[in-house]
Amino acid sequence: MPNLTLYQLSAHYVQALDALTDPDAELPAEAISDTLEALAGELEEKAVNVAKFLRNMETTAEAIKVAEANMAKRRKTLENRVQWLKGYLKSNMEHSGMTEIECPYFRVTIRSNPPAVEILDEDSVPAEFKEPVVNWKVDKTAIRKALQAGQSVAGASLSQGARLVIK
Repeated sequence: MPNLTLYQLSAHYVQALDALTDPDAELPAEAISDTLEALAGELEEKAVNVAKFLRNMETTAEAIKVAEANMAKRRKTLENRVQWLKGYLKSNMEHSGMTEIECPYFRVTIRSNPPAVEILDEDSVPAEFKEPVVNWKVDKTAIRKALQAGQSVAGASLSQGARLVIK
């Protein structure tokens, strides 16, 4: 057989199985059995190669995840250093009484921020300045336990999926 995809091999395998179980089949059982055996070998080999490829992709994804974590850590370090240097520069400019420094590349100035509201006592704030906050979260673990115990939960049901495991 030419180079077939895993999907094509699976289809051929199912066709051979159908032919084997078809009472009107004109093929001898031995021929179908040999075909199934050959297809199973090809199917298994192709599946092993796909699993190897999956492992390779998982390893690459994990390496990217580690690189992302390292880059995020480095980014955070740089952002913290920028904030510290801004504070350092601002503090020294204020200490020396400077509010502006100009150079050919940029201008550094100290400006007042817009007013910010500070809440000193949230309970004392009048109701007209408060917004109600409703926060609901569905407890899927409790629902699963209730459904498994035989209880009926409106708007929820159990579903059983399957996953591929490569060990």
